[in-house]
This record gives sequence, C-alpha cells and structure tokens, in this order.
Amino acid sequence: MDTRALLITLAIGLVAGWLASFVVGGGNILRYLLTGVIGSVVGSFLFAKLGIHLGIGNALVEQILVATVGAIVVVLIARALA
Repeated sequence: MDTRALLITLAIGLVAGWLASFVVGGGNILRYLLTGVIGSVVGSFLFAKLGIHLGIGNALVEQILVATVGAIVVVLIARALA
C-alpha cells in the first residue's frame, strides 16, 4: 500500500467514524478514526458476505457508506460486550 492509498483509507475512516457518531454517539477524533478504519474492514466483509452492492456509481461515496455501516456495527458490538 502506497502513501496515497493509506491517506485515502484514513480519510475514509475518519469521515465514516464521524458519520457513525451521529447515529451511536461519539467521542473524539481518535475514536472516529479507529471506529471508521475498523468499520471499513467490517463493513466490506459484511456487504461482501451478504451480497449487498449499493450501486451508487461513485466508489468513494459507496466506500464511505459501507465504512459507516461497519463503524456503527463495531460500536454497537463493543457497547454490547462492555
């Protein structure tokens, strides 16, 4: 993974974590970044396993939405386990 891809991944994670905080509550920028990046992995896995394709046409927006859904799932699971 090159530097540009890493920065894009972190930016998507940050936006997704921030959006997820509106749904489940949130904290600070570090929490947004962590939940967003982890949520991106979880969301991609879930959408692939369930065969869901949003078909938006814009790959960046689609990845942000998938990561946001994943971040919401991550936060809800973490709260259930805590």
